[in-house]
Amino acid sequence: MAKKNPKNVERRAMVEKMRQEQARKERMRSMTILGVSVLVVVGLLVAALIPYLKDRQKDNELASTEISKIGATETVAACDEIVTKPTDGTSITYADAPPSFGAHRPTAASFERKFYTASDRPEVGQLVHNLEHGYTILWYDGTVADDQDQLRDIEAIAKKYGTDRFLAAPWTAEDGAAFPDGKHVALTRWSADADKPSDQEKQRGNWQYCGSTSGQVVSDFFEKWPNEESPEPNVM
Repeated sequence: MAKKNPKNVERRAMVEKMRQEQARKERMRSMTILGVSVLVVVGLLVAALIPYLKDRQKDNELASTEISKIGATETVAACDEIVTKPTDGTSITYADAPPSFGAHRPTAASFERKFYTASDRPEVGQLVHNLEHGYTILWYDGTVADDQDQLRDIEAIAKKYGTDRFLAAPWTAEDGAAFPDGKHVALTRWSADADKPSDQEKQRGNWQYCGSTSGQVVSDFFEKWPNEESPEPNVM
């Protein structure tokens, strides 16, 4: 059996020692990197947590502070005096009798009602809001209001439209000027470009005055503009 060469044994021992030393250094480097990474993560968490805790503390302080003591003082805030103006009570007047477009109230008249009399009719400003949403309105004056046969015809016409955007309402002396001489019924419609309904340059007010009630005329007038040709066609 051959004897081991002492030099080879010594060489292998040296190599093993160097390998172990290198492994130790690698472990130390890994631990150092891990430690630094942990410190960075902890630092980031602390950096994010401190503002959050400060905000929570501020919220808690504000929650327990009287309203009058929150924010700047009255002098520092430099506020103007309170200004008060009427809202829905503001008068709205129309140049046309009746109107087919223009300023209106923020709330339209009921979309379910089809026929009104002088005793229950909404304000004209509300009805103009209905016109903006594609309604055709049949207005009748005092002469028709006193004619039970015509009034009955108008009510019947209005009911025929069911869920369509149509209603009939009186026009009174308090609302504005009278209809043209010899005319007692007026049809109005606020129309717009179907592709650009908000384009005011293409919006139009439309009227048709009649001496008496005609279902055919009403039908033709109503069919002339589809609902899409309205300033706000999709609002109900």
